[in-house]
Amino acid sequence: MPDEPAYALEIQARAQFLDDQSKPEDDRYVFAYTISIVNTGNVPARLLGRHWVIVDANGKVEEVRGDGVVGEQPWMRPGDRYEYTSGAVLETAIGTMHGSYRMLADDGTEFDAKIPRFSLSVPRTLH
Repeated sequence: MPDEPAYALEIQARAQFLDDQSKPEDDRYVFAYTISIVNTGNVPARLLGRHWVIVDANGKVEEVRGDGVVGEQPWMRPGDRYEYTSGAVLETAIGTMHGSYRMLADDGTEFDAKIPRFSLSVPRTLH
């Protein structure tokens, strides 16, 4: 009996505060985040879209949905890595992001890959 196809991504995030683009006096905190995606499944797949949930320290929730990432819809073979950098603007010095990527495997199966929650914070704000 053949193994079932595995659909899986390993997703890691790194965030940094962009002091030169931020204006704390105007409640504007700008962050860059770099996402690394590895296709750990055994079927090639294309990233069709994204869904982000961004929450600031006041509990304000912003949801962002869109096609692809940074204008691309990368196709990844098993073992391939794709990395990109994007940004988010918060009204507070601390927040979080999490979400999912909508994927289409070469065999026609669509699946969601969960993006683990990560923190956005101004340096020396969190202990």
